[in-house]
Amino acid sequence: MVAAQRSLLDGLLAQEAGRPLIAWFYTPMALEFAAHLRPDLTVYDCMDELSAFRGAPPRMLDLERALLGRADLVFTGGRSLYEAKRSRHPRVHCFPSSIDAAHFAAARAMPADPSDQAGLPRPRIGFFGVVDERMDLGLVEALAAARPDWAFAMIGPVVKIDPASLPRLPNIHWLGGKGYAELPRYLGGWDAGFMPFARNESTRFISPTKTPEFLAAGLPVVSTPITDVVRDWGPKEDGGPGLVEIAADLMSFATALQLVLDRPRGPWLKQVDRRLAQLSWDRTWTEMRGLPAARRAAVRVPAREAAAALSA
Repeated sequence: MVAAQRSLLDGLLAQEAGRPLIAWFYTPMALEFAAHLRPDLTVYDCMDELSAFRGAPPRMLDLERALLGRADLVFTGGRSLYEAKRSRHPRVHCFPSSIDAAHFAAARAMPADPSDQAGLPRPRIGFFGVVDERMDLGLVEALAAARPDWAFAMIGPVVKIDPASLPRLPNIHWLGGKGYAELPRYLGGWDAGFMPFARNESTRFISPTKTPEFLAAGLPVVSTPITDVVRDWGPKEDGGPGLVEIAADLMSFATALQLVLDRPRGPWLKQVDRRLAQLSWDRTWTEMRGLPAARRAAVRVPAREAAAALSA
């Protein structure tokens, strides 16, 4: 497999021979088939602490050390990841995920319910994303048992865990995976969102993109106390309210969900939209794009000076 990947990569790069090459890694595992490259610049775009996920290859930590050793720039997808990596490389930059706000804002127009959701009673509490070891299935089951009057709509593929381990109560509805284009229709039919993340090694450094996606859809959301959610979206240090409610256990989670279901949306949505106006993939990309150019220029100047000194 590695040999085939390397062959495919070499075939693609042969068409670009002679042009400047930036190697942009999203996973250290790619070094297995790309370590032979000699790019002009290497970027390690670290979006998750993949080594903490279930089933991570044992070699990943060694490969990450190697990648950090050769990278010119390191980007991280959240503040917790930044804090974990900044002592391991001299040029680490934090770029929390942005979103396509207009795409998710379509949910606010109350689109027609998809057929597999149309029959669900209200209020509806929804989740979308990969269902894996990062989800606290016990909390989901306990919430559903405690509030049989709420319908829980669960969207996403089941990965790395046994589907038989999913809680099966009458008010939990596992709707399966959906396409990105379909999501606004589903979210538009929900009354609130929830992020029942487990607190374990796999969630220690996550910065869930679905947080601002829920907000762009106009949905209030309650999350377990994931560090980046608390710091970036939760209650303020001065005691002021946040845009996301944080709850650590069953009772506080149920209370927080009832709070957001009852709360008027207007004032909260104004705060949401002011915050989301500061997020933009275009802005993020502009900042990211400038860093490789600046780094390449910084590397070229010392090289020219060294060449001049040798020829003097």
